[in-house]
Formats: sequence, C-alpha cells, structure tokens
Amino acid sequence: MREAAQAGLQVLALTDHDTTQGWDRAAAALPDGLSLVRGVELSCSRDGISLHLLGYLFDPTYGPLEQRMAQLRASRVSRAEQMVRLLVADGVPITWEQVRELALGTVGRPHIAQALVESGLVASVADAFTPEWIGTRGRYWGAKLELDVLEAIALVRAAGGVTVFAHPGAASRGRTVSDDVIADMAAAGLAGLEVDHPDHTPEARAHLRGLAAGLGLLATGSSDFHGANKTVGLGQNLTHPDVYDALLAPATGTVVL
Repeated sequence: MREAAQAGLQVLALTDHDTTQGWDRAAAALPDGLSLVRGVELSCSRDGISLHLLGYLFDPTYGPLEQRMAQLRASRVSRAEQMVRLLVADGVPITWEQVRELALGTVGRPHIAQALVESGLVASVADAFTPEWIGTRGRYWGAKLELDVLEAIALVRAAGGVTVFAHPGAASRGRTVSDDVIADMAAAGLAGLEVDHPDHTPEARAHLRGLAAGLGLLATGSSDFHGANKTVGLGQNLTHPDVYDALLAPATGTVVL
C-alpha cells in the first residue's frame, strides 16, 4: 500500500489468486490519499483453455462464491504438493515446508519458483516458468481445478460484484481464447477487458480495444504487479478515471475504501 502511494497512484486494486485473505491487511495498511478496490483473480477455463477472471467489489461472504474459491484454493495446495513431489523425486533440493513458508498464505507456482531460486537451480522466478521446470505443461507442471468462466461471471455478479477478463491477449503465456468466447462472456455479464497489460503487444492492445468497443465492454489497464516475482512496476499501466467510474458503478457487494 505504501509503495502504491509513493508511485503516485490514486487507486489500487488487490486481486490475489482465488482468495480474499489479504483484504483486511491491505485495508489496515491503506495510507491517506489512496483508495483500495478489493477483489480476486479467479482460476477459470473455457474450451480447455485456462484464463483468469477478475472480480471486483463483491460480497466475500456470499456462500456459493466463497465455497468455490475454497475449492480452488484446496486444488492449488494439492497441485503444488504434487509438483514438489515430482521435483523431489528427481533429486531437486527443495521441500514442501520451504514452499509453504515462502507462500505465507495460498500456495501457488510462484512459491515453488522461489524455492528453486533459493536452491540456485534457476536465476529468477521467470526462469522457473519454462517447459524444463514448472511452465504450463512442463516437466514438473500439474493441473488444478478451474471454474467454467461463465459460472464464475455469474457467481461474482450474484455476489454484487463486477468482472473483467484478465490479460486476454497474453499469448506468451500459452493459448488464448477466441473472440467468440469473449463475446459469450460479454453476453453472460462480463463488464470489461484488460487491454493495457505488460504481456500485451501493441497489436494485441489495438485488437482488444476494438473488440471491447464492439461488445460494449470497458477497456481497463493493469500493471499486474506481483512484488519481487515480476519486474513490472506499480502503475505501469493505468485505467482512465472515466472507465474506472463506469466499471465500478454497478457493484453492490462491498465498497471502495
């Protein structure tokens, strides 16, 4: 929260993966002059392709969504355990205890990557996300539970929140869904697309901006800041104030702090 204020931001969204665990801590650390939008980044899929859905300002006590997020978190843990077992079986000098300590919460692949960095096997977290290590469908990769994205949109909306499709054109991460899938998401109540994102090429941004306009979706920005796990800085990509206001106006589940 302090770093966001120091970067000159007026608003910061906290959207951790499949959890709202950080909401209270972020609110307690909120400095004067910075507003906090509380949200989540849900693990989803469509047509066999993984994707991430951002949910903003929903009611975290809404039972059906809360239950599905608990299932996603449990799947993350069992998946991480499986990946660590595969690594250890090949003589890689990391432990499950080490990964859990690095996580300080919900375990994910970045924490396994951090353990590999600590062990001197890779130079950076990014270097662990390769086919040789824990990249998607790589040597030590494991699958996890993912919600159908249309179900996820419905759950967030039922909880009073609004949804944005995270980094839809990030082809460097793997397969991306078609424009037809995005149109289906829009018909299901999707509110926006992340257009200005570090993993989007200029061509991808232009295409997504036009697609958003054609589908009546809002075009947002995102730095996708992950602390030391990524080189991207806070505020590298911004959302226009008018878009921000229009995006969050329908939300009824919780308020901006």
